[in-house]
Amino acid sequence: MAQAPRRARWLTMTIAGVLLFLGLATVVFWDDVMRTTLDPKAPFQTYKPPPPPDYSQRAAWHLMPTTPEAATADQPKADVFFVGPTTYNGGPNWNAPVTAALAGETFRRVMAPNYAGPFVRVGRIFAPKYRQASLYTQLTLREDARDARKFAYGDVAQAFDYYLAHDNAGRPFVIVGVEQGGTLAARLLSEKVAADEALRQRLVAAYLIATVVPADHPPIPPCIQRGQTGCVAAWIAVPTNESDRAKVVLDRALVWNGAELDNLQGRPALCFNPLLGATTEDFAPARLHQGAANATGLEWGARPAFLARQISAQCKNGVLLVSPPKSASLQRSGTWTDRRMVPGYNLFYLDLETDALARVSALTGR
Repeated sequence: MAQAPRRARWLTMTIAGVLLFLGLATVVFWDDVMRTTLDPKAPFQTYKPPPPPDYSQRAAWHLMPTTPEAATADQPKADVFFVGPTTYNGGPNWNAPVTAALAGETFRRVMAPNYAGPFVRVGRIFAPKYRQASLYTQLTLREDARDARKFAYGDVAQAFDYYLAHDNAGRPFVIVGVEQGGTLAARLLSEKVAADEALRQRLVAAYLIATVVPADHPPIPPCIQRGQTGCVAAWIAVPTNESDRAKVVLDRALVWNGAELDNLQGRPALCFNPLLGATTEDFAPARLHQGAANATGLEWGARPAFLARQISAQCKNGVLLVSPPKSASLQRSGTWTDRRMVPGYNLFYLDLETDALARVSALTGR
């Protein structure tokens, strides 16, 4: 009779051990599990992409002025062409349909208020939808993923051409690109702006947020001081308490080599410090920090609450090392995929607004 309880205890312990082993294995291999889930599992060469956007239709734009072809007197004197980051997880598609509901909602709720928001007072916002490469393409260096990202550039280039031809009317303009959108905007600079003297004269600046750009061959001159115009401000940030990630980030970075996306391969990267308004390795203490914001969920155009003196920042070896912010609202959260996208807050919200306004004033003489 005593053997039955002993067998029951052993069975319970065995089951508990198996469950513990499975739990630990899940934690260890969770990244691999999620990447496999997001993998389209089909070669890009045989993939049929979703239908292209028609930029003559308002539905092809996330954000656009009410009268895009004619600015009104109460609007800013510049325009902002905004290329958003990844908001599409993926799965069966390498590239997102422009009608993808969840991706569009993530742009409206998270990306627009946090990353286009700092430029509302700078210029009229033009933010095209495009068949963005999925989040999976940011997590692998496979050739298929590079092809998907190169494919996305075709839409962005078409949207930029349409904007210039129909809505810009010779106005000064700012280009803003975030993460994947920053990489695409970098190619816009090299292929569209750098080759056109008239465009270069009207470019206020290009802000390439969370974007690696080679320092030895930037698409246009880097912004090395406040008030400079016709320049590029590019950086990718890493927390100071995770500084060991910096080399990994640069080693995995893809940059344009003509029409191809290649590894940075040890080349130096541009590093703009938004607290100093310059591409420099000088240290910026927290007292210079004008204001971070968590604007997620705010109505478009609403002014967020600002949190000043939250962070210090310094460029080292091509990466912006940023001290951990003090406020809990400026911490990464959400699902596994959420934490691998651009965060739902902007550490440099007010710093970028102030910097861009000063550059518009320098270009327009206002």
